[in-house]
Amino acid sequence: MKELEIDVVARTIFGEARGEYYRPDGGISALISVANVMRNRLEGSKRFGKTYQEVCRKPYQFSCWNPRDPNAHLVARIQKGEDRLFDICLKVAENVIHGAWPDITSGANHYHASWMNTYPAWAMGVVPSYRCGQHIFYKL
Repeated sequence: MKELEIDVVARTIFGEARGEYYRPDGGISALISVANVMRNRLEGSKRFGKTYQEVCRKPYQFSCWNPRDPNAHLVARIQKGEDRLFDICLKVAENVIHGAWPDITSGANHYHASWMNTYPAWAMGVVPSYRCGQHIFYKL
């Protein structure tokens, strides 16, 4: 079961944050941060899901899984050993799931891209808990 959980978390990290990895203000921290959000959701309110698969695949929570998102096809097909960055995402997923790495987001359970023209309604009036690369993180 853990292998499947690691796989879905890694795919979500890859789909959501792979571009952040190469930014000077992102790097591995950007990947860890997105994984931290998944873990915080799993450990928090059960409305997000009771497993990593449920948390990651819940409709319209992580855009890379949305059917019309350009990343959906890539996220569904990428395989271990095919892309160095995906292999890094697998390691990040494994370490975050097993609690080997700390939560660097201060408990964030939401995030969005800083370049969005209009921020999501849930972010209005909320002070971010963390920023990394082009992602802004919140603990709601």
